[in-house]
Amino acid sequence: MMAETVQNFSNVRRTRFWQRGFLASQTAYVGLALIVLIVVMSFASPNFLSAGNISNITRNFSFIAIATLGITLVIITGGIDLSVGSTMALTATTTSLTMVTLNNAGFYPFPGSALIISLLAGLATAGIIGFANGFAIAKLKLSPFVTTLGTLSIVRGLTYVATFGRGTAPAGPDKELFLALTSGKLAGMPISFVYLIIAAFAMWVALNHTAWGRHVYAIGGNEAAGKLTGVAVDRVKIQVYVICALAAGFNGIIISGWLGSAPANLATAYELTIIAAAVIGGANLAGGIGGASGAIIGCILIEVIRNGLVLARVDPYWQQTLVGCIIVAAVLVDRFRSLRSG
Repeated sequence: MMAETVQNFSNVRRTRFWQRGFLASQTAYVGLALIVLIVVMSFASPNFLSAGNISNITRNFSFIAIATLGITLVIITGGIDLSVGSTMALTATTTSLTMVTLNNAGFYPFPGSALIISLLAGLATAGIIGFANGFAIAKLKLSPFVTTLGTLSIVRGLTYVATFGRGTAPAGPDKELFLALTSGKLAGMPISFVYLIIAAFAMWVALNHTAWGRHVYAIGGNEAAGKLTGVAVDRVKIQVYVICALAAGFNGIIISGWLGSAPANLATAYELTIIAAAVIGGANLAGGIGGASGAIIGCILIEVIRNGLVLARVDPYWQQTLVGCIIVAAVLVDRFRSLRSG
């Protein structure tokens, strides 16, 4: 009799397939919304699915997607980085200035040397910014919001100081190689998109198939419990902020290559779009949730909306309004989903 009772009620609390795993995540809902939006836009504008427009969309969302991957890592740990836009600008500026300086000095020991040195100088600058943020937050226990807000102002100011408020352009024998590696195409695809795929795959592997990835989620889920289980919380936090800054810096270098120069106001207010893309893609600002696929989907959604507004000749000032509405809607959907599953 007991066995029969258990058997009759064996389906209690059994969840349906769309309420489990990836299908139950905010990323899945946003992905579905993106598909619907693409279908609607394809009917609304015959140019939307043209090869040229698809290439533009792919290139444009790649300009923020690599940085979004980095900030997603920070958000997973329960932190935030408001300095990514400024980091993009200073990294691009440092890279261009180094190329100009080496060209003026005639330092060119072997083909490609000026480019390698310039890229290392730019990424080293980004790494220092990330380390400073991580150290202040992990070791000095400062607020991530306040710390990175201060860094935003400091780094942007340094960019203006270094350039006297003017843009800088790469120069020297490696200039064409630099432009090819940042704004060229590979197998018909924008090379920035190729870099994005590589970075996203590396992040997916790190988060899902390494102990380090489990530690990142553990810190965001419950930092105190993470410490008790032996997670090197401070070290992982510093690493995450360094990676975030390096991703932003690399994105800044790519944008400067496409523009052909690094203006001092490069990537101004990009941090808002980057954080928005991460949140729309499913990263929880409370920590513990997020991933590479969600970050990319969030970036694509924002760019599709922007591109659709342009094709529909809608006032571009509506873009920020719509992005804000989507952020609120994404958070509400996730909240309702959590309540229903709880």
